[in-house]
Amino acid sequence: MRARHIAVAAACTAMAASLCVIPGASAQDGPSALAERTLATKLDIPWDIEFLPDGSGIFTERDTKKIKQIKGTTVTTLDTVDEAQTTGGEGGLLGLAVSKTFATDNSVFIYYSTASDNRIAKLKLGGTPAPIVTGIPKNRYHNGGGLEWGPDGFLWATTGDGQNTANAQNWNSLGGKVLRFDTAGKAAAGNPRAGSVVYSIGHRNVQGITWVGNTAYATEFGNSQTDEINKIEAGKNYGWPTCEGNCNTAGMTNPVKTWSTSQAGPAGIGFYKNALYVGAVTGKRVWKIPVNGTSLGTPQAVFTNYGRVRAIAPAPDGTLWLGTSNQDNNGSPGANDDRIISTDG
Repeated sequence: MRARHIAVAAACTAMAASLCVIPGASAQDGPSALAERTLATKLDIPWDIEFLPDGSGIFTERDTKKIKQIKGTTVTTLDTVDEAQTTGGEGGLLGLAVSKTFATDNSVFIYYSTASDNRIAKLKLGGTPAPIVTGIPKNRYHNGGGLEWGPDGFLWATTGDGQNTANAQNWNSLGGKVLRFDTAGKAAAGNPRAGSVVYSIGHRNVQGITWVGNTAYATEFGNSQTDEINKIEAGKNYGWPTCEGNCNTAGMTNPVKTWSTSQAGPAGIGFYKNALYVGAVTGKRVWKIPVNGTSLGTPQAVFTNYGRVRAIAPAPDGTLWLGTSNQDNNGSPGANDDRIISTDG
């Protein structure tokens, strides 16, 4: 019988209520420096941030395998997913999506690594995960991990190639893909191949996904040259491993934005106040990309003093939440100082 740890404490030592000011920030950086507020500190690689019906934040910690809640600046552990296993790299407890009927079923959907695979499950908090999609390739690195509700009412997941480049071009593998499915793990109506949850192929390691209207944009880690944002469309092939960044190979779709791998390491992405915000774990910043209709503007580097920014989450109260991921890389502002920040425009 597995161990289960449910904490009901009203507070946690992993919190702070201080206001933060970014040195040298300017109005063109978007949200004002004075509007930034640290909600929680001394976290352990907060990976994905979502929100409950009452407006409070809920997030996963990759290596502790905990699901935690933030109300104001009070952090409470809601559950520990003992089935999740870390990989000594990028695997563990990753993506999170709150059930559309959370108020009645107290459930979330989670993306996590196990001994044999990455998988997606429905979890009633305090219970046992019920897997709905299994067999996503797992390795030390390239585990993907994004999980979001699309505007179409289906769940979308982003996966990595599991360090096997052949997976990305194989329609029968769930690795190196964007997946689209219902709450039972069945293929969504309109997927390019009947009965398959695969929506797009040719990805190396996709993590974040968001929408501008009905248009999906996903972040992708490159290998040694080029990181990407791709506009995700049904049945498209985004090139990996033949292409990294732009190429002229027939049948392969180029990204809509690129960076050198030293500038980005694009992870979480969110649409907020007419711009895409992209967390960069290698570049140690957030990239703000203005959106005008279907056009994306020039990326601007913002929030450059928090180190590795992984999670990006527009909140129901009109603010933007950022989650840092410094503990596993000793990045600025220092190891063991992962935090969640709230900011507004």
